[in-house]
Amino acid sequence: MKVPSDIKVYGNMDFRGKCPSESLEQVTFFARLRRLHPKYGAIALHPRNEGKRTHLQAAKEKSEGMTTGATDIIIPSNPSFVCELKRRDHTVSTLGQAQVVFMRAAQDAGCFVCIALGADAAWQAFEEWLDAKAQ
Repeated sequence: MKVPSDIKVYGNMDFRGKCPSESLEQVTFFARLRRLHPKYGAIALHPRNEGKRTHLQAAKEKSEGMTTGATDIIIPSNPSFVCELKRRDHTVSTLGQAQVVFMRAAQDAGCFVCIALGADAAWQAFEEWLDAKAQ
């Protein structure tokens, strides 16, 4: 996975090996968030924008607000937390151009934007975001 230099990455880029799926990492992050920070867990979301659709379904969903490339974890706040979650071994993940476009637009709008390699890395980013909000 080629990572853009203007988007911060959390996690070990040198890690290679067996690791949980992106879906399992996401479940782990959201469970921890809801348990330890219910205030943010209540508003955090994962936009369902992946999967196969017919051309008609895709057009309808886009007209209803689906945004191609939206990140895996979004917590609306000031600033918002916008995180693309990938597997710990980033070489088995892909980063789409639409995701990069979305993250750059969010960054330009003032959001805290990052790529996290696994749930622990996403948690590290979340804690850094919390610390920055407290200042």
